[in-house]
Amino acid sequence: MKIYTKTGDAGETGLFGGPRVPKDHARIEAFGTVDELNSHLGLVRTMPAAASFDLLLRRIQCELFDLGAQLATPNAEKARITVGHVEAIETQIDHFDNQLPPLKYFILPTGTLVASTLHIARTVCRRAERRVVTLAHQPATTVPNNAIEYLNRLGDLLFVLARFANQQEAVADDPWCPA
Repeated sequence: MKIYTKTGDAGETGLFGGPRVPKDHARIEAFGTVDELNSHLGLVRTMPAAASFDLLLRRIQCELFDLGAQLATPNAEKARITVGHVEAIETQIDHFDNQLPPLKYFILPTGTLVASTLHIARTVCRRAERRVVTLAHQPATTVPNNAIEYLNRLGDLLFVLARFANQQEAVADDPWCPA
């Protein structure tokens, strides 16, 4: 099978089981940003300092593929991301956050390479969430149940993991100092 099909050369792409739409369609933006997030998590997984949560990130990458596939399928009937996935993310947030000192101020998105890369992934996750919200506001469009909640919690988890990665390497949170 060839990688290139030439069917997108006019600026359109096909949805799973659906019509062709412009490549800047809200649905394409939504699952494209989820794919971008997945790539950032793949980068984090290449870093030895992320080994303690590599299996978690791998599971999340698989879930993001499921979410992306569902976003790419208009009128998908079966939810691939369920309330159970959201609850599993919440459990992981609690697990890692319980190992960190409480936050008393805003912190800068910096620290170790792993932490900084997780912060980038977090901001891409927040953009993916916004893109799914935009898609949900389109007329006659549905988004997968729990997609927005999943991305919202995932952004929180990535923030906590960034702090955890810094703590693992004895790098303190860097407080924001308002001007």
